[in-house]
Amino acid sequence: MNFLEERIMKDGIVKEGNVLKVDSFLNHQMDIGLFDEMGAEFKKRFEGKPINKIVTIEASGIGIACVVARHFNVPVVFAKKSKSINIDGDMYVAEVESFTHKCKNQVIVSKKFLGEEDHVLIIDDFLANGCALQGLISIVNEAGGTVEGIGIAIEKGFQVGGQVIRNLGYQLESLAIVDGMDAATGKIEFRK
Repeated sequence: MNFLEERIMKDGIVKEGNVLKVDSFLNHQMDIGLFDEMGAEFKKRFEGKPINKIVTIEASGIGIACVVARHFNVPVVFAKKSKSINIDGDMYVAEVESFTHKCKNQVIVSKKFLGEEDHVLIIDDFLANGCALQGLISIVNEAGGTVEGIGIAIEKGFQVGGQVIRNLGYQLESLAIVDGMDAATGKIEFRK
């Protein structure tokens, strides 16, 4: 069992509807020491790739992406879920569906922050159905950039997202893959 699986076992809470609450350390309150371990592990798994930018989606992926970016010494670009008056100029837009929030959002990235010279590592906290990742991949592709890999903290292996993304040919590295959860017992089963 790796460091993230151990932490999930210790502090994760299984809820009805295949929901895994990790808000005490991952996506509400953030354990920066844990994020640093994650960053080091992603750096190891994507060693040798010419990554010059980290891309994520707001909001839960931002903290992890920032710490990962320190290990690669590159900037982070995060896709925004709504247009604000602070975003000007041309934008890349993709529609993504959120498993957690059960809604569709348009996500946007300013064209001035992503281009054909960019070799991107996509980082996110969860992978369920893969819609958010497909949206980010489409934005990087539209920009003419290269997706060098995808790093996920927790993948729900019993949902299709991981298989879909791997079938597209991307190097997808998930630090913990949950293959089953039982809300009644609180039991969590990780992929070996």
